[in-house]
Amino acid sequence: MTPTESFVVHLIELRNRLLRAVAGLLVVFIALFPFADKMYSLLAAPLLAKLPQGAQMIATAVTTPFFVPMKVTMLAAFLITLPWILYQCWAFVAPGLYAHEKRLLMPLLISALVLFFIGMAFAYFAVFPVVFGFIVASTPEGVAVMTDIAEYLDFVMGMFMAFGLAFEVPVAVVLIALMGWVNLTQLREARAYVVVGAFVLGAIFTPPDIVSQFMLALPLWLLYEAGLLVVRWMPQQATARG
Repeated sequence: MTPTESFVVHLIELRNRLLRAVAGLLVVFIALFPFADKMYSLLAAPLLAKLPQGAQMIATAVTTPFFVPMKVTMLAAFLITLPWILYQCWAFVAPGLYAHEKRLLMPLLISALVLFFIGMAFAYFAVFPVVFGFIVASTPEGVAVMTDIAEYLDFVMGMFMAFGLAFEVPVAVVLIALMGWVNLTQLREARAYVVVGAFVLGAIFTPPDIVSQFMLALPLWLLYEAGLLVVRWMPQQATARG
């Protein structure tokens, strides 16, 4: 097979994988479409639970009541389909990897996916009640809390992304160690900087109360320590296999 033919074959394979990924996303989106309003209500539940009796959210644009639930549905469809999408990506690149690369990358990929979902769940069940409780409690007397549903969606998506990525810290630590950029000693020496950076990120991505900041900073630090444990364990496993 000539280089040109090989390139065309790879392009066709890439197209097929992309089509399968998009088809899976569309199927799940269509299946979830009738439940768009219920899914938004579920997403808004942490804030609604903290609002005063009789308070509700508002929509300030004409099309917002339709498009915001659709965005939530698309987000839910993407998250549900994400394992399928990642599998299509893996099926495309795996034939070009060595056996030892597959043994390393597959656990990291699965771990990254699981940790991202755990980060989102932690934000929804643990962080949101604290954050929204603080916001409502800090509202001056005579001011009604009436959050726009589009603004709320942007806020929670940002928080989901922040906590989802924060929970990827162990994977990042393992990757940079595997690539030989740093060793275990250097990672341990960087612990103090990581703790400071964790609290800086907590101050940036959470409301200005100490509890919310700790709820992002503390998991970041603990997850960094978990990454150190994995890095410490890896050479022993390599020795055992050898």
